[in-house]
Amino acid sequence: MVKSALARIPAGIWTLGVVSMLMDVSSELIHSLLPLFLVTTLGASALAVGLIEGVAEATALLTKVFSGYLSDYFRKRKLLAVLGYGLAALSKPIFPLASSLAWIISARFIDRVGKGIRGAPRDALVADITPPELRGAAYGLRQALDTVGAVVGPLLAIGAMLWFADNFRSVFWLAVIPAFAAVLLLIVGVREPKPASGGKARNGVRLTFADIGRLPSRYWWIVAIGAVMALARFSEAFLVLRAQNVGMELAWVPLVMALMSLVYAIVSYPAGVAADKKRHGMLLSGGFFALIVADLILGSASSIGGVLAGTAVWGVHMGLTQGVLAALVAEAAPADLRGTAFGLFNLVSGIALLIASALAGWLWDVFGPPQTFYASAGFAVLAWIGMIARRAGTGSVAT
Repeated sequence: MVKSALARIPAGIWTLGVVSMLMDVSSELIHSLLPLFLVTTLGASALAVGLIEGVAEATALLTKVFSGYLSDYFRKRKLLAVLGYGLAALSKPIFPLASSLAWIISARFIDRVGKGIRGAPRDALVADITPPELRGAAYGLRQALDTVGAVVGPLLAIGAMLWFADNFRSVFWLAVIPAFAAVLLLIVGVREPKPASGGKARNGVRLTFADIGRLPSRYWWIVAIGAVMALARFSEAFLVLRAQNVGMELAWVPLVMALMSLVYAIVSYPAGVAADKKRHGMLLSGGFFALIVADLILGSASSIGGVLAGTAVWGVHMGLTQGVLAALVAEAAPADLRGTAFGLFNLVSGIALLIASALAGWLWDVFGPPQTFYASAGFAVLAWIGMIARRAGTGSVAT
């Protein structure tokens, strides 16, 4: 069954996955080291790291609202995806040149605007290309390939840090190559299907923001689930800081992100296949449970092994939830509103992530690393109970 589904996934999904993989190699090569660069080289605090990461991700997710709507309005999803990947590639040379926090903030802003522009159109394009009965597998495959890049990037960072004797700037220059390769592959390797509506919404009328009212209540419940997950899960930058906190050497710290991403990649595709079998509720509950366990392990960790164990379970949480939520959004939204639906979903999640990352940075500075993770576990428990109670009362989100 799994092999059959894999063989039937359109070639365009594989290409989009490889594009995502190359860009993630570039991004994670930088981001797996960036928190340490900020703290050890530029003198930033944990709160500053949390705010920078939160604002960066919120910027990306806010931008997705407008790019998603525009991709629905003009039905030019690939063009927006190319623009977004292009901006991300152009931001990469700024990191090795940075001499202050302002440079990093600017680079992260450009990079995340690029991510925001490409995200919703790309996710909607996946649904446009893929038959409905394979969408869970398609989102899982794209996410798995994307996450392979998030494994390779930190591993390259480890090798480069050892080769360049912990010189962050030399390592950051390597990220430029796969970023521009991703843009080139997207331009030449992906064909966008022609919209059945000729670029217009139903009845030949152009979309307006008032069409958001056509998004069903089930869609908004999925948005709520994504938001509470983001509140319970702050930026992965704190996994990197936790590794340093327990004594991991700088050159090896990217191993944390590589491990998390490896587990994420392994879990994503099987989770997508299970989503196609309507096991959404089971997958999301499993994701909440994994996040709680990861937080408890990371909070109590006193060794490198403990941090790596918690990080691996964190990857299970990501693999069980992210592709499944994307498939649910695609299923719940009308075809001509998919871009807008993904944009709104990510906007709400982005606001939640900003709040969570800022709060995590404050908890870290004031109360210490263990309390940061314990607080996340507590919120995840409350959110999980709320989801189960809501599903039991309404039957929303298939079991």
